[in-house]
Amino acid sequence: MRAVVVADGVPVAGDRRRLGDAELIVAADGGVHWLDECGVRPDWIVGDLDSAHPALVERLTARGTRIDRHPSSKDESDTELAVGRALDSGADRIDVLGALGGERLDHELANLLLLADARLAGTDVRLIRGGTTVRALRDSERIVLEGRPGDLVTLIPVAGDATGVRTAGLRYPLRGEPLIVGASRGLSNVVQDTDAWVALERGTLLVVETPKVETPKSSAGRGGQR
Repeated sequence: MRAVVVADGVPVAGDRRRLGDAELIVAADGGVHWLDECGVRPDWIVGDLDSAHPALVERLTARGTRIDRHPSSKDESDTELAVGRALDSGADRIDVLGALGGERLDHELANLLLLADARLAGTDVRLIRGGTTVRALRDSERIVLEGRPGDLVTLIPVAGDATGVRTAGLRYPLRGEPLIVGASRGLSNVVQDTDAWVALERGTLLVVETPKVETPKSSAGRGGQR
């Protein structure tokens, strides 16, 4: 089952298409407002509900939305709780929108590190913002990249060094080498083939896929700037 979790961040216009074929939609507290703007009723609203407008919550519950309310003093973020709700509901793929960007860098970092949570091993969880996707790659796993030639791929080790990293179809190949925490070696690789992939032996990598940015053509002619 494919689920979509909407965090209380800043989704972009292109994220709306991710809602279309979702079998389960979970709003993390204030993420319900963006869903309402899209005309989409979530199956669940999860969190302490300090950001969701009470009148909106009341209207949605009257239409069948379920509430998973938590106390304000809690050990998990609303986004983590919402991802957990999707996981407990049987989702084997979870797309998280609204988790990247915005003014709260601390929340963005926490959302990225959430991908490394051992409870999510075996589940395809993705943080998505526009064309950018972030996934986690764990011990002895392999990820097939979804980008087109020219797109960027960044590999960031978390929870210790990643060892035995191998790639195929990238401009700068890795052939069983380590990626060290704090070093930037895995930054901004480039997809060259449509069957590109990344694998590792031990550790956890965040795999960030970013679409190629098209550079506008210069308006200057051969005779100089116009």
